Amino acid sequence: MRLALALSCLLALPAAAQEAAETASGGIVRVLDKVSGAVSDIEMTNGQTTEFGRLEISLRECRYPADNPSSDAFAYVTVRELDEDTATFEGWMIASSPALNALDHPRYDVWVMRCINS
Repeated sequence: MRLALALSCLLALPAAAQEAAETASGGIVRVLDKVSGAVSDIEMTNGQTTEFGRLEISLRECRYPADNPSSDAFAYVTVRELDEDTATFEGWMIASSPALNALDHPRYDVWVMRCINS
């Protein structure tokens, strides 16, 4: 009985540790062209797809902590090459830790800067 109670308490801890998040209307994605050294900030709305060089970048959703809007943003991003059917990258990117889940591309680096509300 005690073991069951202890296990149920441990299972409840991750839910309590999750931070409430708000969904923004869009976000800013930064793209680095490693060949030319050019850096571009692209302002996108949720659901928007834009082309940069040979890449097609889609921002599905951008979220930020409800209690601190200027803090750590995270966004669901899809990146594909224009001539490819499959995505080169698809997943959540975290603004404060871009290397945690990064695009692996020989020419471009793409990362989320912050969420925006318009």
